[in-house]
Amino acid sequence: MDARFTDEQDEIRRALRELLHKRCGTEDVRAAVERAEGHDPALWTALGEQLGLPGLALPERYGGAGCSVTEVALAAEELGRALAPSPFLATAVLAAPLLLALGTEAQRAALLPGIADGGRTAALAVPGTRLGAALALTDAHGGDWAGGGRSGGVQARHGDDGWRLYGEADQVLDGHSAGLLLVPAHAGGYARSRVLLFLVAGDAAGVVRTRRTALDTTRGQARIQLRHVPAELLGADQDTDIRPALAALGDSVAAVLAGEAVGAAGRALERTVEYVKQREQFGRAIGSFQAVKHRLADVYVAVRAARSAAYYAAWATAHGEQVGGLALAQALEALRVAAGEGIQLHGGIGFTWEHEAHLYFKRAAGDELLFGPVHRLRGHAAASAGLFERGAVAM
Repeated sequence: MDARFTDEQDEIRRALRELLHKRCGTEDVRAAVERAEGHDPALWTALGEQLGLPGLALPERYGGAGCSVTEVALAAEELGRALAPSPFLATAVLAAPLLLALGTEAQRAALLPGIADGGRTAALAVPGTRLGAALALTDAHGGDWAGGGRSGGVQARHGDDGWRLYGEADQVLDGHSAGLLLVPAHAGGYARSRVLLFLVAGDAAGVVRTRRTALDTTRGQARIQLRHVPAELLGADQDTDIRPALAALGDSVAAVLAGEAVGAAGRALERTVEYVKQREQFGRAIGSFQAVKHRLADVYVAVRAARSAAYYAAWATAHGEQVGGLALAQALEALRVAAGEGIQLHGGIGFTWEHEAHLYFKRAAGDELLFGPVHRLRGHAAASAGLFERGAVAM
């Protein structure tokens, strides 16, 4: 492994950081999440037109840049630093790879160029609250996250007028504003039960979308209700279960999320260090006290270790290895520690709900709720590696 970044990778980080510094300060973030879209459409347009961010990992023939998971994770690190609310995770990290992997050539040609230039947003509408399980980050892909049989989750029926979907998906990232929904649904009843993936227009008849109040307001979420909704099968095979494809996607998603969490943790630490240099007590800056130095040193070590794990996971995922879940666990733990210490060391002002330190703490807590708590991410990774099998550990 060559740990050095290429000139192109450094340029991606530099350009993105400069743009976000100008247009995504704390007040910009608070204003963006209050919009109906849950983000600033003008910023998303700039990210697409100026930097090509939505199509970073898409092939050039569809208007993308043809980059690897490494570049996507580095971009996510910068988005995490600013806590930028955007459709990047839902559209470019979750939905676009599934369209690329499972779609027919006609579907790819029709949908991916719009995603690459930022004109089309998409969302993966996993039923229930089991996104981490669907991506095989906390459970095996054979789990019951999609519901089952004739009840639970989303059901698909095929008739003379094509496919129709019924059911509900909760906690859909950016589902309230996405122009395209990718909906996993059960088909075949009990006899030939399988999970297929369907394309649904966000404004299709029978789609009811309700924006939800979320702990982390920088990640917009929605409840999607489907009532006899017309849908198009993604791909041409009605007999292939898509759960393995979702599980294969999970590791790259985890690597990108780890990069994003590391960016947020690093920025939370930077802001705390800046504050303790300014705040005085007993006639001196509190950052000069040994106890404060020790606490911040521990956070620094945790963030650096998490960053190393995230960078390795991004590189390893691009080379066929699967360590994203472990890197995500370490990054989320570092973010929780950095955000928590930030609130503590800001003192009375840090405990006020309006202070920016809470935005980072909510991101840490919200990501654990969405993608799985740290102990389950690690537990599933250990189980997948066979560490819990009899005789796996030599005594």
